[in-house]
Amino acid sequence: MELRLGQLLVESGVLSARQIERILSEQQRTGEPFGALCERLFHIEPEAIEQAWAHQYASLSRCVDLSREVIQPRALELVTRRQAWQFRLLPLRFDDRELMMATTQQHLRRALRFATGVMGVPVFLVLTTAESLGEALCKHYPFPGMTPRSVNDDGMDRLLGERGLRLA
Repeated sequence: MELRLGQLLVESGVLSARQIERILSEQQRTGEPFGALCERLFHIEPEAIEQAWAHQYASLSRCVDLSREVIQPRALELVTRRQAWQFRLLPLRFDDRELMMATTQQHLRRALRFATGVMGVPVFLVLTTAESLGEALCKHYPFPGMTPRSVNDDGMDRLLGERGLRLA
């Protein structure tokens, strides 16, 4: 059963069922995205909508073992080493015109934000374990001081913060 964004926002206590009805009615009338209407009509914080969106996305994504995945060099070229570690994602390959990228459940929000806001190609994300992602990042995007365990710590965030770079 597909999780609906409105259902997730009701379950998390962000919106009421009555508010969802109003949003859906307005969406049918205007064609605006559901999340944008949540913000405009009820001043819902974008972070709450993004969290529900990431939860919905995770329920639809498949899990992969990166040691068994085909990784195309041309996919790897689309992100820098810094981006791969900062957003905890690994470009895998193109399936038709969409770029498949892997991340973890824990980093899905950050990876989604990057994929939808920065990548110049359609992207879909698959999930993997932190261990699998860390090993793959070390192999394909070696970064001084980073180990496979660095995926779950804030070492990269601290490093980039010390250099004055903003994290999304």
